[in-house]
Amino acid sequence: QVQLVESGGGSVQAGGSLRLSCAASGRTISNVAMGWFRQAPGKEREFVARIWQYAFQTYYTDAVKGRFTITRDNAKNTVYLHLDSLKPEDTGVYYCAADLSGVGLAQRSAYDYWGQGTQVNVSS
Repeated sequence: QVQLVESGGGSVQAGGSLRLSCAASGRTISNVAMGWFRQAPGKEREFVARIWQYAFQTYYTDAVKGRFTITRDNAKNTVYLHLDSLKPEDTGVYYCAADLSGVGLAQRSAYDYWGQGTQVNVSS
């Protein structure tokens, strides 16, 4: 069982930055692939970024490449999502998720545990 708690959301103007945190408890996530998703009002939850458990390899959806960075601190059992050059279309609830099998990528069904989400609002 893994409990995930996101934090760090807020309201910023376009061009601003935020750092989201996802603190895990219940077990270590050092050997778990982790992802971030987001859901805008009236839209489906969509994949944002993923970091693998080995070699810290990362993968991003095209819409955030070059602006968002996913990192992890295994000593703190925490994963981060650094959001830079924010745009109004980045507005939504951001969720972190854990993929225990490690074989998924961007599919929501590949992730076994989810946090409750943190709200990001970007104004123009």
